[in-house]
Amino acid sequence: MPIISSPQEFNVEDLYVDLDAVLGIPVHLKCEGFNFTGSVKQKAAVAMVEAAEEAGELTPGSILVESSSGNLGVALSIIAASKGYGFVCVTDSRCNLASKRLMEAFGAVVHTITEPAREGGFLAARIAHVRAMCDEDERYVWLNQYVNQANWKAHHRHTAPAVARAHPGLDVLFVGAGTTGTLMGCARWFKEHRPGVRVVAVDSVGSVAFGHPPEPRMIPGLGTGVRPQLLDESFVDDVVMVPEPDTIRMCHRLAARGFLFGGSTGTVVSGAARWLAEHTGGERIEAVALAPDLGERYLDTVYHANWAQGIYGPDVLDDAPVPQNSLS
Repeated sequence: MPIISSPQEFNVEDLYVDLDAVLGIPVHLKCEGFNFTGSVKQKAAVAMVEAAEEAGELTPGSILVESSSGNLGVALSIIAASKGYGFVCVTDSRCNLASKRLMEAFGAVVHTITEPAREGGFLAARIAHVRAMCDEDERYVWLNQYVNQANWKAHHRHTAPAVARAHPGLDVLFVGAGTTGTLMGCARWFKEHRPGVRVVAVDSVGSVAFGHPPEPRMIPGLGTGVRPQLLDESFVDDVVMVPEPDTIRMCHRLAARGFLFGGSTGTVVSGAARWLAEHTGGERIEAVALAPDLGERYLDTVYHANWAQGIYGPDVLDDAPVPQNSLS
């Protein structure tokens, strides 16, 4: 039986949901939310903290600071508590209240940015705030997930090989795009070791990562207002852009079958379903999609009918089963 002494030592790598049996979508969904930090971001958080320690940047008395829309912040708050560091998460008004409360429960301080920057939106404003904090106090150590090479290397070392071991006949892998750490780690590994596997990035409409125009986005996780510095499109075979209403509907479809996943997962599954319908022509292929987290942190947003209808219009859930308790 597993016995651990720190929360970051436990991560589930071999759990998949067969979406063909659940929704008729021929994809195995890799569940990354069953660890003590609750998301795929645990791997990058551990790798970045350990790299900073090895480099001598983190020392007793250091205070970690990072910009995050939620999941990385939660992961870092847990790791910081385990290792004895302070932690400040700089987020924005789209961050789920549950994520903020989780971080605070582990002793983190949460700064919420309420005004987007004219260029680069909330992300640019968050980064500017982090820079100002670091300039004012030398105790702050910014891991900077947006350029940190340990971000993508964590998934190159762990996530991609785990997928390959479980699916030796894999044809296509769907990965959501945020900072693109997960995407680039997986894409680089498969191009090096299994170049016949197609890696498809799934992004949110309104994100500028792949050169599309910026638009307002309300669901944290995927998408960005600033082009990711880690992104190298030469490793990506295709890109699918998913409107947020499709994300909402897919999350509710999954929940109606007993699977409560986060907003990013709804986006990835929706993008995978569309890509497969357009590219396979009925041919049977082996496909995997990465589910970054579970859905408990989204109960007041994605899974709350009043919130979803207030943001996206009264008909946003017309094509999705809605559990009765979400109508209150």
